[in-house]
Amino acid sequence: MSSSEQTIAVTGASGTVGRLLSARLSDAGARQRLIGRSPDRLPELAGAVRTEPASFADKAAMRAAFTGARTAFLVSAHESANRVEEHKAAVDAAAEAGVERLVYLSFLAAAPDATFTFARDHWHTEQYIRASGLRFTFLRDSFYLAMFAGMTGEDGVIRGPGGDGKVAAIAHEDIAESAARVLLDGEVHDGHTYDLTGPAAIDFPEAAAILSRFTGRTIEYVPETREEAYASRASYGAADWELDGWVSSYEAIATGEMHVVSEAVAKLTGRAPQDLATYLERNPDNYAHLR
Repeated sequence: MSSSEQTIAVTGASGTVGRLLSARLSDAGARQRLIGRSPDRLPELAGAVRTEPASFADKAAMRAAFTGARTAFLVSAHESANRVEEHKAAVDAAAEAGVERLVYLSFLAAAPDATFTFARDHWHTEQYIRASGLRFTFLRDSFYLAMFAGMTGEDGVIRGPGGDGKVAAIAHEDIAESAARVLLDGEVHDGHTYDLTGPAAIDFPEAAAILSRFTGRTIEYVPETREEAYASRASYGAADWELDGWVSSYEAIATGEMHVVSEAVAKLTGRAPQDLATYLERNPDNYAHLR
């Protein structure tokens, strides 16, 4: 069966990566089942069916949404205290619905003892998929390039315990294009894990300098200790697991775990991934709040 004749289920199709991915699959002529919690937010695309509302925690709804697809793109659920269990329910629902192959959007350096606490969720999900008997491909993306502006406060300061570590952050578009190629190319990618990164690793001062150039104001990076990081975020009223995720995202950069530069995007898509300057030039809305 050719890629254009397959039906591919895309979870999280109303999110940034999901929308970009589903558009690329539509352009390639693939039939799709677009899955999300709010069908009215799902894109309207040729060859795509918008399924009934389905969230990972609702196994019956997910099973119905997957029915008719043999390949599925599984984006990670929103961060939560029980995200791994939600992922397991989605994997089970896919298998019960007849899905044979999963392409899972994981995270760079996923490991049971990863510094970034949310990356541990991805490792446990990968292990569950491996044990499921389904064919699989793991796409381990780095942090998003969009994070640099998102981490910048209204005062123009990036604060966090990132030390002098570097990260090869990646654009949503490059993840979507890579995922589209893996989904469409089929079994050649079975059993593979791809690290998806930007073209070069940069540190926070370098990112601040690039942001300064595009925003027209001075953006700077102020390192924090772990204690200072928790204290500066205490007023948000977030749960402990969420605070741990925020703080450890910087710490994972400081440890060097994110200092990974991969050629996977270029090999999968045939073009180089975007760097931060290119991303900001193409996405001015990303930093509009800083101007």
